[in-house]
Amino acid sequence: MAEAKVAKIAVSAATYWLDKPYDYLIPEDMQGKVTPGVRVIVPFSRGNRQSEGIVLSVSDHSDFGDKLKPVISVLDTEPVLTLSQIKLALWMHDRLFCTVYDAVKAILPAGLWFKPNGSRRINDKTVEFVELAVSVEEASELSQSKRRKAPQQASILELLCSTGRVPAQELLNFTGASRQSLKALINAGFVASVFEEVFRRPEVWNGEIQPIPELNSDQQNAFDGLSELLRSDKPQAALLFGVTGSGKTAVYIHLIDKVLNEGKTAILLVPEIALTPQMIRTFSSYFGDSVAVLHSSLSIGERYDEWKRVKNGSARLVIGTRSAIFAPCKELGLIIIDEEQEDSYKSENSPRYHARDIAKYLCAKSNSLLLLGSATPDLESRYSAQIGRYKFFTLSKRYNKMLLPTVKIVDMKGELRSGNGGDISAELRDELAENIVHGEQSILFLNRRGTNKLICCGDCGFIYKCPNCSVSLTYHSSKKRLMCHYCGYSRRVDDRCPECGGTLSFLGSGTQLIEEELHELFPEVPVLRMDIDTVKAAGTHKALLEKFYAGKIPIMIGTQMVTKGLNFENVTLIGVLSADQSLYCGDYRSGERTFSLITQVVGRSGRGSKVGRAIIQTYTPDNEIIKLAAMQDYESFYESEIQLRRLQMTPPFADIIALTASGQDENAVLRCCTDIRSTLRASIKDEYAKILGPAPLAVVKVNNRYRYRVSISCKIDAEIRSVVSAILIKFNSSGKYKGVSVFADSNPSD
Repeated sequence: MAEAKVAKIAVSAATYWLDKPYDYLIPEDMQGKVTPGVRVIVPFSRGNRQSEGIVLSVSDHSDFGDKLKPVISVLDTEPVLTLSQIKLALWMHDRLFCTVYDAVKAILPAGLWFKPNGSRRINDKTVEFVELAVSVEEASELSQSKRRKAPQQASILELLCSTGRVPAQELLNFTGASRQSLKALINAGFVASVFEEVFRRPEVWNGEIQPIPELNSDQQNAFDGLSELLRSDKPQAALLFGVTGSGKTAVYIHLIDKVLNEGKTAILLVPEIALTPQMIRTFSSYFGDSVAVLHSSLSIGERYDEWKRVKNGSARLVIGTRSAIFAPCKELGLIIIDEEQEDSYKSENSPRYHARDIAKYLCAKSNSLLLLGSATPDLESRYSAQIGRYKFFTLSKRYNKMLLPTVKIVDMKGELRSGNGGDISAELRDELAENIVHGEQSILFLNRRGTNKLICCGDCGFIYKCPNCSVSLTYHSSKKRLMCHYCGYSRRVDDRCPECGGTLSFLGSGTQLIEEELHELFPEVPVLRMDIDTVKAAGTHKALLEKFYAGKIPIMIGTQMVTKGLNFENVTLIGVLSADQSLYCGDYRSGERTFSLITQVVGRSGRGSKVGRAIIQTYTPDNEIIKLAAMQDYESFYESEIQLRRLQMTPPFADIIALTASGQDENAVLRCCTDIRSTLRASIKDEYAKILGPAPLAVVKVNNRYRYRVSISCKIDAEIRSVVSAILIKFNSSGKYKGVSVFADSNPSD
């Protein structure tokens, strides 16, 4: 066979409607360097604009003859993508309506990419080490002879004689010697200097490795069944349904230990960055430095170095959030997705992937086990278990045999009638006071940050709204500013209504207002607030959680980040404020989200040796979802909700593809969506497919761009994907819809 001379390359400058593998000629001096998985610079379009590209394959011929543009330069000395990762990028392109390069950028860490000037965003970190180049005896004699004329050189030699190998900077700091003295010894051949790569580590385990925890009978039964799946020579998927506090993590530890002992690797995904510190601490105590951490709160250098540790095999267990699914694990044996029902596993930017779908693909290709774990599984996952697509395992009791928390529902309408206009009911106030007296801790959950949801005028009805988005501004008392949580716009609040001069009313409570109310109720009691505002100020979630744990702070108020995965033995009371806040948002998943949030946060109570309690405050105490969440009765909720999904023809009984158009001209966006609907009706032959819309998104305008959507309820197949792809190409490239952009998303989370 003739030597390969042609490379098929995915070009970063190619938009979705131009995206395809392009043939380029490999110059003779680059042959052997241009290989699959290597990035290159190529000329693109009529102007031959230089663009980055990734080599997908090489061959010895092209269907386009000899008139091919040549590769300009090679950026990598070795492939950054394996052949299996290239196939994954192509699979994502076909199913997620994104370009191949969008998929590649999701797979690779940011530290591997280049700045506009051509330099790497982050370089490998190296440390200079110094060691003797002569025997210890000779070095000792030299140090004695140099003691009078070159005392600094003598000090360097003496230290190296006793310690051997030392980082250069530490050597100079300890001896007080100058760089010039060290250089003189190197030039004379008495010592040698070498640069070695070191890894920027976010977490380094320095403690002793602990023995693997023992399992109780329920955990052992689940582990035995899952171990049987691990032994299969085919890909497997399982759902581990365990009540909050049932010890799912212990099962994970045993499975990971089994996989690592077999010489394979594992990935553990968690939904929130707040959970990773606890997970890292727990798993590092059993698996030491073989744990790698990947999430967005790390620096670019730390993420890049952790990725390299996984790639070179020194880290064999990856723990992280959504993007950790792309870790370059070799000999993959197990993927665990904890709290698998969480929306944070779905990407909102291109490529709009769900980590669970990527995990299914990886397990199918590597014949490994996918384990989904949750106390409130995603309805689609529970249905897959019901029909036998997933194996199903349950942990029905708490690992310490403690009972689930006792839960009371408080009707806030009754509080108003009794004269309590605050956000904390009399019953919750009394329970908080009791916990404070007994030295026990409490967590209050409210999924709204800021102080007040809106400020309006009671005389003329004026409401402060964002000029860029179709939302009211939220008042933050700590900054004394009105802020938009979508675009970041902020302004000061007026003393009187700017329209009529009337009195302004502050409505709708956020975490800041609850914090202020708690300080009024319990003036001497420390309160910790955990939301995105305080996390930014403290630096990390870990800092706040450790403060709550170590300082024994009596009360923590927080948003969704306090609802899952946290394990504090002294927390015995949970308060859910405004439990019905997410029930009526118009999304078919709103009931599922509300049930999950309430169940998860209630499960933070009573995880130690003390009995837990919870109070749910609501204006709709008779709502079935709130009642079932109070009883922690997932199976009854599932039976009710799955029947509703069947009637609605929503997942898992049908898929939803959303085609969203956005632009600054609302009429143009609506015309585009109307034409999309007409095209879909003419193109889709499936009689069971339903086309819905155009309909505005929940927040129709964000950053001065209007957003409308046309949805297809159907079973996604190759034909449907082809129709959607053709629409994206047509409507994004047509001059008729200039200024309007269209994208597609499968089963969107909003």
